[in-house]
Amino acid sequence: MKENEINILFTSSGKRVSLIKKFRETLFEQKLTGKIITADIKSNAPSAFFSDKHYLVSRVTEKNYLNELISICQLEKIKIIIPLIDTELELLSNNRDLFDNIGVDLLVSSCKLNEIASNKTKTYNFFIENNISTPKVYSAREMNRKEYNFPLIIKPINGSSSEGVVKIKNQKELEFFIDYIPNAMVQEFVNGEEYTVDVMLDLKGNIKTIVPRQRLETRSGEVSKGVTKKDFHIIREVENVVKKLPGAIGCITIQCFKKVDGEITFIEINPRFGGGIPLSIEAGANFPLWIIEMYSGNSFKEHDFSWKENLTMLRFDEAIFTESISYEDKSISV
Repeated sequence: MKENEINILFTSSGKRVSLIKKFRETLFEQKLTGKIITADIKSNAPSAFFSDKHYLVSRVTEKNYLNELISICQLEKIKIIIPLIDTELELLSNNRDLFDNIGVDLLVSSCKLNEIASNKTKTYNFFIENNISTPKVYSAREMNRKEYNFPLIIKPINGSSSEGVVKIKNQKELEFFIDYIPNAMVQEFVNGEEYTVDVMLDLKGNIKTIVPRQRLETRSGEVSKGVTKKDFHIIREVENVVKKLPGAIGCITIQCFKKVDGEITFIEINPRFGGGIPLSIEAGANFPLWIIEMYSGNSFKEHDFSWKENLTMLRFDEAIFTESISYEDKSISV
């Protein structure tokens, strides 16, 4: 590998085309040589058409998965791995040594943080223990005594991307969905503006930027319309949360509400790139560059809030048409 060559592997790359294109643009703008490699369980993942090489891999839950990633890293001389779904964060953080041994950096926070973020009960307990405002979660005793008021929110404890999240308006709906949704938790419903906030931290936990994005419209749990807001009340509250997270590095995505009375209340922590990160990058928060600098040994000395406010993202569907799979597609066997 050349001295300034930075080969990046995006795992579970799926439809994350915009993010991958931003990294490619950054390599070009910085005059860095390097390749963008993707890996997914599908050969026709849209991201495969925008990477230099695409690898088919097993599901994250299968025993060969880690060995397959290691093989890709060795074949492609990977410098950085960037995972893009929740389900592999704990796996990778628990097996960091395997990648350290071959000189590969993981853009993954600590095992403890990923454990907190992957379980909504643990997330709730983290907020409560650190005196961070969060919607109330009702105990089994409170539910049995019907010590709650409608509307409510019900969701799976280990859910992701808003899958299985339902607003409950009455007792009949509650009785149905509490049986229908596996491993469910019941939470207070919050009125207010919903925000997803992107935070960039270096390897020592120094914060580079915090970008609140107001969620104007969502589809399948992912923002389809959003706008950047330089709301320093939200920024200060998010900074307070992030400083209490154990071993947070890279991009941390925090979800919160700004209630009608102005209070900021937190609902979720995602220690990875969120689906709406292209809006923050387009606004001027250069996450791809900062990640490359971070793994080149740089630390963040000062905050950067120079990104544009009120930049709006309006997403729409695009299509790729092909008569055959024409990109280079590799299957890994170990």
